[in-house]
Amino acid sequence: MRIRTIIVVGLLALVLTVIAVWQTAACEFADVELRDDLHDLSAQVSARIGLVDFNTDKDFRDAVIRKAERYDIYLRPEQITVRRGGTLKDPVIYLAVDYQARVRILGYSFMLHFTPSSEQ
Repeated sequence: MRIRTIIVVGLLALVLTVIAVWQTAACEFADVELRDDLHDLSAQVSARIGLVDFNTDKDFRDAVIRKAERYDIYLRPEQITVRRGGTLKDPVIYLAVDYQARVRILGYSFMLHFTPSSEQ
């Protein structure tokens, strides 16, 4: 009887660990995907070929918010930093995001902090 209890407790601990790792990995994966999207947006490939025209910082913020929502990351405009540099002919755009993601496991939760940016 005691061995069964140990096995059940061990399996429960293993299941909880797997759930925690899975949820944490999902948040990390979403962050990596968002970082890739920030690189793409800052490169302005679609703007350079005439598909989209990012005229204002608000345009960039809106685009980042839309991209983040695809990964279940919900941002407010004030969480997004847009900096411009370079020349008119060859602009350089820097994008950064500061957000937290909550991981919930059976009534317990903790926050993961992320700061993806368009820098290499």
